[in-house]
Amino acid sequence: MTTVHQQGMRILIINIHGLLRGNGLEIGRDADNGGQTRYVYEVAEELSRSPEVNHVDIFTRRIIDDQLSEDYSVPLEMINDKLTIHRIAFGGKKYRMKEQLWGHLDEFVANSINHLRAHHIVPDWIHSHYGDAGYAAVEISRMLKIPFSHTGHSLGRAKMSKIRSLGLTAEEAEKKFKFSQRIKAEEQTLAKSSFIVTSTSQEIESYKEYENFNEGNFKVIAPGINIEKFAPYYLQLQSNVDLSEAEEMQRKYWVGEYIEKFLSQPQKPVILALSRPDRRKNLHTLLEVFGKDKELQSLANLVIFAGIRKDIEHLPPADRDVLIEMLLLMDKYDLYGKLAIPKKHDVENEVATIYRYCAEKRGVFVNLALQENFGLTIIEAGSTGLPVVATKNGGPSEILPLCKNGILVDPENFTEIKKAIINIITDENKWKTFSNNGTLNVKKYYSWGRHVKDYLGHIKSAMEKYDTIEKSFDETRLQKMNRLFASDIDGTLILKEEGHPGLVELRRLLAERSTDLAFALASGRSKSLITEAIQEFDLPRPDFLIAAVGSEIYYNGKRTFHKDKAWSNYLDWRWDRKSIYNNLKSIGWLELQEEEGQNAHKVSFYYDPAKFDMDQLRQMLLKHWPNLSVIPSHDKFLDILPRRASKGKALSYICKKWAIPRTKVVTAGDSGNDLDMLTSGVKGIIVGNRASELEVLRPQKNLYLAQGYAAEGIIEGFKHFGWLKNDK
Repeated sequence: MTTVHQQGMRILIINIHGLLRGNGLEIGRDADNGGQTRYVYEVAEELSRSPEVNHVDIFTRRIIDDQLSEDYSVPLEMINDKLTIHRIAFGGKKYRMKEQLWGHLDEFVANSINHLRAHHIVPDWIHSHYGDAGYAAVEISRMLKIPFSHTGHSLGRAKMSKIRSLGLTAEEAEKKFKFSQRIKAEEQTLAKSSFIVTSTSQEIESYKEYENFNEGNFKVIAPGINIEKFAPYYLQLQSNVDLSEAEEMQRKYWVGEYIEKFLSQPQKPVILALSRPDRRKNLHTLLEVFGKDKELQSLANLVIFAGIRKDIEHLPPADRDVLIEMLLLMDKYDLYGKLAIPKKHDVENEVATIYRYCAEKRGVFVNLALQENFGLTIIEAGSTGLPVVATKNGGPSEILPLCKNGILVDPENFTEIKKAIINIITDENKWKTFSNNGTLNVKKYYSWGRHVKDYLGHIKSAMEKYDTIEKSFDETRLQKMNRLFASDIDGTLILKEEGHPGLVELRRLLAERSTDLAFALASGRSKSLITEAIQEFDLPRPDFLIAAVGSEIYYNGKRTFHKDKAWSNYLDWRWDRKSIYNNLKSIGWLELQEEEGQNAHKVSFYYDPAKFDMDQLRQMLLKHWPNLSVIPSHDKFLDILPRRASKGKALSYICKKWAIPRTKVVTAGDSGNDLDMLTSGVKGIIVGNRASELEVLRPQKNLYLAQGYAAEGIIEGFKHFGWLKNDK
C-alpha cells in the first residue's frame, strides 16, 4: 500500500538532461535549456516549502565535462534541508543533447533504482518532466509500484510535424531526433501515469494525435513565477521594499549599457521581444512591422534579446539563419539607431531587470510566436508592470483574459500588431490599466504557491485510488533488503525422484525469512514454467526471477512478474540470434528445443552426450564465438546466449541495481548452468545430487559441497554459512 510519511510525502522529480543546479541556471544556453529548466527548479523549490512535503529529490544526469561547470559533476547538491539534487551517472560523462540520450535511458533507470536503495530513499510519488523522464518514470513506477504524474513540456508528434515541414526526410528526422522512441514513450506515459499536468486547456488538444489520448487523465495547473524576483518596476523606488538596491542598480546599469549603445534616442519607449532565435518565435514579423512603419519608429525603439551569442557563425544552423535574417532586415529598413539586438545578457538574473527597464520607459512587451504552448514571458512581463501584445495562438489566449494586462493579436497580421502596440504606448490611461492589472493578477493567478496547492490536491486524490495497489517492494523491504538467497529449481529446490528432501523445511524458512533477506529463483526454465513450479510446489513468492539461464530478469509485482527491460537491452550487444540458429541447425546431434525453451536472447537445443563436440560448435560459430556463452547441462541441454548473459551475471546485475553486497549473497545449484552463479564471488552451495559437470569442484571458503540432496543440502549449506540463526 502507498504509505505517506507522517511528516509529509516524499516526491521524486525526474528531469534527466542535467544542466540543473542551485546557483545560476544556464537558461538559453542551447535549445535544451529553456523554460523547462526554470520550471522544474522553481516548482521543486516551492514544493520543498510546503508543510505537506517531507522532502523533494530531483534526479538528473551527472555530467563531467571540461566545457561545463564542475557543479554538474557533484553527485549530491543540497539546495535546502528539504530539497536535494541527485546526479545519476549514465550515458558517458560528456554533455549531450537530449536526443543523444534516448538509447541510454535504461541505464538511467537501473542506476536510479540503485541510488534509491543505496541512500534509503522511498518516494511516495514520482513526477517526470519531458518524454525521456516519462519513459524512466514508467519503468521505475512499474518496478517499485510508486504512482507518478507527468508534464510533457513539448510533444514528439507536434515537433515531428514541424521538423518534417522544414524539409527533412523521415529518415533524417528519425536519426537526429529519435521520434519513434520519444513518441512510444509519450504513449506509455499517457497510459500509465496517474495524471498529466498541462499549463492550459489548449495544451490538452495537442495530445489528441496520440493513440492513448483517451487513457490520459489531464489536470490543468498553470505554472507560476517567482513573484519576488519579477517584482513591479516601481517597487525599487520605495525604501521599505526589501530588495538589494545596489545589486538591482548594477543590473539596471548593465541592461542600459546592452541596449542604449545601439540607440540614438534611448529615452523613447521600448518595444521589447525576448526569446530564443527560433523561427517559430516569429521575430522577423515584429521586425518587419516595425521596419515598414515610420510612425512606430518615431514613437519607440525596438529591442530584441534573441539568445546569447559570441559569433553568429558558431551558432547552430537554425539559430544562425534567424539572426542573419534579422540583421538583413535591419539593414533593409535602415533601422540603425532604432533597433538593438544585444549579444548577451544574464538570463538567470537580468531578465526581470530588462522587463522593469522597459516598463520605466513606458514600453510594451511583444510575443508573436506562431504557437505558444503557455507563454511564461507574458506573465513575467505582466508581473513587473510591463503591458503585453501577445499571440492569440495558444496559452496567451487563456492568460490575458485572466490578467487583463494586454492585447491578443494574430501573429501574422501586420495591421493588428501595429495597432495594438500604438494603442498601448500612446494611451497613458490604457498603459497604466494594463500595467496595474498585470502586477495584481499575475500574483493572483500565476504564483508557484497556487500551483503547488493545486498539484498536491491532485496527488492526494490520485493516491487514494492508488492505495488499492500494493507495491512490489514495501517501504521496509526497500530500506532493509541487504541479503539475497538465489537458488536453481530443478534438482536443487525440488528433486521428484527422491521425494523432494528438505523442501517442507526450506519452504518454511523462506516463508518466514526476515525483511532484510531477498529471495530469487534462478533457473533454466522460462518465466511461465517458473511460475508453474511456484504454484505446483507451493514455493514462497520470490522477489526476483532469473529465467532462461540468465537471459531474462523479472521483478515481483504481486499479481505478475515484470520484465527488466534494461537487462534485455544490455544483452542486445553483438547478438544475432537468427544467424546463430542458421549456423547450427545442420548439426545432426543437436535438436532444437520446443518454442517454450526459446526467447529473444537464448537458443536452446537437446544434445546427444555421446556425440557432443565443443570444437565443432566453436568452428560453426567462429564469427560469433567471442560474444557467446555456450552452456551444456545435465548431459542433455545446450543453451547458447550472449556472453553477457548467464545466471551469475544476471545475479551480479541485480546486486548492483539493488545495492545488495555480494558478501551477503548465498546461491545454490546442482548443474553446469549454475556454475558461474556459484563461483562468482558469492557464497555457493552445491547440493549432494550435483551433476557431473560440477564434480571437478572442491570445497573452498565460499563454496560448500553439501551431502544432502536438493533442499536438504541447501539447509545444510545455510547452517555452514551461519544463516539459519538469523532466520529461524
